[in-house]
Amino acid sequence: MMEVFMYYIFLIPGYYFFGWWLTFLFMVIGFFYFFNSFVFSTYFCNFSYSFGGDLLSLCFIFLTIWIVSLMLLASSSVYFMNNYSAEFVGICLFLLLFLLLSFMTSDLFLFYVFFESSLIPTVFLIFGWGYQPERLSAGFYLLFYTLFASLPLLVSIFYCFNLCGTLFYFLIKLDVNFYLYLGLICAFLVKMPMVFFHFWLPSAHVEAPIAGSMILAGVLLKLGGYGLMRVFIFIDGHVLIYNDYFIGLSLFGLVLVGFICLSQTDIKSLIAYSSVGHMGLVICGIFTLNSWGMCGSLVLMIGHGLCSSALFCLANISYERVGSRSLYINKGLITFMPSMSLFWFLLSANNMACPPSLNLLGEVMLINSILGWSSFSFIFLAFSSFLSCCYSIYLYAVTQHGSLYGGFRGVSSGNVREYILIFLHWFPLNFIIMKVDIFSLWF
Repeated sequence: MMEVFMYYIFLIPGYYFFGWWLTFLFMVIGFFYFFNSFVFSTYFCNFSYSFGGDLLSLCFIFLTIWIVSLMLLASSSVYFMNNYSAEFVGICLFLLLFLLLSFMTSDLFLFYVFFESSLIPTVFLIFGWGYQPERLSAGFYLLFYTLFASLPLLVSIFYCFNLCGTLFYFLIKLDVNFYLYLGLICAFLVKMPMVFFHFWLPSAHVEAPIAGSMILAGVLLKLGGYGLMRVFIFIDGHVLIYNDYFIGLSLFGLVLVGFICLSQTDIKSLIAYSSVGHMGLVICGIFTLNSWGMCGSLVLMIGHGLCSSALFCLANISYERVGSRSLYINKGLITFMPSMSLFWFLLSANNMACPPSLNLLGEVMLINSILGWSSFSFIFLAFSSFLSCCYSIYLYAVTQHGSLYGGFRGVSSGNVREYILIFLHWFPLNFIIMKVDIFSLWF
C-alpha cells in the first residue's frame, strides 16, 4: 500500500517540474496503474508498514484518487488566473494523502488522526479560494462541528485500547455500554452528516471553491460512513437497540430534507441539501446491520460521490459564465449553453436514481434493507423517493427552461475540458454497474 502513498507524495515537489496539466495526467495514470495492480479482496491484505486494505478500503481509495484528479481539471481558473496555483495543487495533494492514509490504516487511533488531519487542507481550500467573506464562518462551522463531536471519539478510542490492548479493527472485543456507543458513532454521524447535525454542510458547500465542493461531496462525507462500518465490526450486544432511534430520525430527515430542497434558491445549496438526504439513506442502511444495508450503503456512497461532484461541476460551469448561482437568474440555460443541457439532464436523472446508475442499485438495496427492518418505513421511503424525483426535476427544469436573463449576450458553449470533466464523472457512475457484483463480497 505504501507504493500508492509514495507515488502521490512525490507529485508534490514534482509539480514544479511537470506543471499543472502533467501533474493531472500523472495522477490519472497512477489511478489506472494501481487500479489494475491491486486485487479487490474481502480480507485485509497488501500490508506494508501496517497500512493495508480490503475491498471496502480500496473502493474509497480509488474514489478519492479519481475525485482529487478531477479537482485539478475543474479548477483550471486557478491555473489561468495564476491564483496561487502551486499552493493550490500542494493543498489538494496533501488532502489526497491524508484521505489515502485514513482509508489504508488498520488502526483505529491512526484512522482518527488522519480523519481529523483531512480537515486542515479542506479549511485552507475554503479560506484561501472561497468566494465570499462568509467563507470564514463556513470554515469555522465545519471545523468546530467536527472537532466538538470528535473529542468523545478520542476518549472512547483510549478506553478501547486500555481494555483490549490493541486498536486493530478486527481484534477489538469489548462489552460496549451506551456512552461508549455514542462516543464511537457521534463523530461519524456529524461528518456524514445526519439530519439536525448538518448545518455546517450547506454553508461549507456554498462558500467553498469548486474543488472544495467536489472533495466534500465526493469523499469527505464518505469518511463518516466508512468509520461507522468499521466501528460496527466490534460494537455488539444490548446497545444495538439504540440503532432504531437513529434509523427513525434519519427516515424523518429524508422527508424533511426533500421539502427543504424544494425551497432553495441557490443551485449549490440545493445540491448540498440533496447530499444530506442521500447520506440519511446510507445511515439507515448501515444501522440496520444486514448485508443488504452494508452493500447498498457502499454502492450508494460511491454513486453519490460521482453524481454529486458532477452536479457541483455543472453549477460551477454556469457560475463562471453567469456570475450568480441563483435559480432566479440561471434560467433558460438550454438556449445559452445548449450542448451542456444534455449533461444537466443525465446527472439530474442520475440524482433521482434512474437506471443504469449506481444510485439506483444502491437505493434498491437500501430500501430492501430498511423494509426488512420495519415494513412501516415504506411511508417515509415512498415520500423521500418522490421528493427526490421532484427536486431533481425542479433543478433541471428551472435552470434549463424559462426566459433567459436579459443581461446575457449571445451563447456560450462549454469547452472541451468541461465536457471531459463531466463525462469522467458520468461514465463510471453508469458503467460500473456492469461489474457491480464485486461490491457484494466485502460484508
